[in-house]
Amino acid sequence: MKKEYTHYHKDGSIWAKGFMNGSKMDGYWEWFRKDGIRMRSGYFEEGKQVGKWITYDKVGKVYKITDLNK
Repeated sequence: MKKEYTHYHKDGSIWAKGFMNGSKMDGYWEWFRKDGIRMRSGYFEEGKQVGKWITYDKVGKVYKITDLNK
């Protein structure tokens, strides 16, 4: 069963959030810098990265897209 999961930086800001299926990442995940700006996002299937992963620059604009299906 999928459960929403949030992990925090030591200062209490959100570091990562997404879904877990048992002990494996499953579904959409996002990682954030301490200032709250998104750093990376993408999908997992049963703990493995799949599809397109997006890396964002320090102001939150798309910096790079990596297609893991290729």
